[in-house]
Amino acid sequence: MAPSALNRRTWARRMTSEPVQPDIAPEDFFKTDIRLGTIVRAEPFPEARKPAIKLWVDFGPEIGEKKSSAQITVHYEPETLIGRRVLAVVNFPPRQIGPVRSEVLVVGVTDTDGSILLLNADGDAPNGARVS
Repeated sequence: MAPSALNRRTWARRMTSEPVQPDIAPEDFFKTDIRLGTIVRAEPFPEARKPAIKLWVDFGPEIGEKKSSAQITVHYEPETLIGRRVLAVVNFPPRQIGPVRSEVLVVGVTDTDGSILLLNADGDAPNGARVS
């Protein structure tokens, strides 16, 4: 995430102008388990050091519902996120973020101002579908 609101534009320019990372083997990429889920609950996270939203994401019967925290308040309000389909890494170890135990990493891209836009999938793929 951007280090501060004062330098978001500089950070965003750096993120979009950085060189492509070195090659990795396909098997290294496929160790990352990225799945499709639906946000079923979202709440403000006022205890976070940076503005954030607590998310509960349903990944279907195999994975179930997982909690996350995301710094997405520039583009999203909690009430507008219910029902939204998102992509998330489900095999990172849980991380304690203040009082919240984040179990997945919801992924997004950085806009030109350094704010995060959530990634999703088109079509009728079920919750829990793996990125391939």
